[in-house]
Amino acid sequence: MKNFEYAIPETIEKALEYLDSSKTVLKGGGIDLLDLMKEQLLAPDRIVTVRDLEELRFLKEESDDTFLIGPGQTLTEIAEHDTIQKSYRALAQAAHGVASIQIRNSATIGGNLCQRPRCWYFRSSDFSCSRKGGESCFALDGENQYHAIFNNSDGCAIVHPSATAVALMALNAMLIISNGKEEKEVSIESFFVKPSVNIERENILAPNEMIITIVIPAEMKDYVSYYLKQKEKLSFDWPLADVAVALKMEGDRCQDARIVLGSAAPVPFRSTPAEHALKNTIITKESAMQAANEAVANAEPLELNAYKVPIFKTVIFRTICQTVGIDPFS
Repeated sequence: MKNFEYAIPETIEKALEYLDSSKTVLKGGGIDLLDLMKEQLLAPDRIVTVRDLEELRFLKEESDDTFLIGPGQTLTEIAEHDTIQKSYRALAQAAHGVASIQIRNSATIGGNLCQRPRCWYFRSSDFSCSRKGGESCFALDGENQYHAIFNNSDGCAIVHPSATAVALMALNAMLIISNGKEEKEVSIESFFVKPSVNIERENILAPNEMIITIVIPAEMKDYVSYYLKQKEKLSFDWPLADVAVALKMEGDRCQDARIVLGSAAPVPFRSTPAEHALKNTIITKESAMQAANEAVANAEPLELNAYKVPIFKTVIFRTICQTVGIDPFS
């Protein structure tokens, strides 16, 4: 690992000044950043740490019921916050399920959204894969048991690693991004970049930009939500499948649905067929299973990951049921 400058700005303005130069990277909790440096995928000249920048640390409900989250909040703080647990349950569950307590105490939600892929071909310096500027995705014909079952035909079969992104997309979150001169607000769906658009990027952040606020719209207080993930082992692990569901209910009838799959595609994946199956429908086990069937109907698994299709079907069914308080096991 080469020497680098370590900058500790006291304001967002100063942090963005530091970023406005080449080979400079942001550090939140630093979990992914240090891995990338050890794996020789990054060799920055300067690291700008914003982990303890107070301007990025807030959890507050506005008078119009909009809920604002600072990207510097740790995953533990997100998981344990009373309002998030009560009104945005899927986000609390997603944050609580990330890795181990030690990592959750350090990792920030902003950093969690901006993680790079965990594909072993991408992480290995022995492979010049398409996401690193190479000519091919080795996972398409290689070891692909944990890779994408949707949208994997655009030259890269990664799955996006952020659990909180799955929940925030179900909650229709917006992100406020700044470069120090101007701010822009984008939907979280627009934040992530598909391989068909740019195979070497996961999000739209320019090198001189940072997320300064995560916004959950006021209307999402009228939704109930739930998040589940299926892991290979009971202790902390990356998910084989994770699902977030947000439903707007009138009695036992669903007025609107947002269903997002993680570990399924190169970006968090909204299942519009499943959403359409639930809208204007009474939520029962039968309608939940119908939506789950619709969600996986167009899956295109690779040679070694077809087993993920029935797992997703089951996790989607269980998440829909538990969102509205139906016991999926009875």
